[in-house]
Amino acid sequence: MASNPLELLKLFQGMQKNMGEMQEKLRNVRATGNAGGDMVEVVLNGHLDVIDVKFSPEAFDSSDREVLEDLVQAAFSDATTKIKEHLRDEFSTAMGMPLPPGMFGT
Repeated sequence: MASNPLELLKLFQGMQKNMGEMQEKLRNVRATGNAGGDMVEVVLNGHLDVIDVKFSPEAFDSSDREVLEDLVQAAFSDATTKIKEHLRDEFSTAMGMPLPPGMFGT
């Protein structure tokens, strides 16, 4: 590890740049989960944000489908926000210092 303060600053700036690039890459990652023989589909991005939730017509009465989709999306978003906050807190504790705002999307 560098002992010169300017070298340390450059090292930390490089780490910050890499973290920003990684967060941007994660924003574009997509993962699709299926359940019930493809009756339910959930799409998440790399930050674990819910991008889309779909139900096949067979899953529920079509008059209830839109309401249920909105509720499921809200629940997943709430849960992922809590997970991100937990991860930030855990990493802050492990590192012995607070993490910068925006870490883990929170």
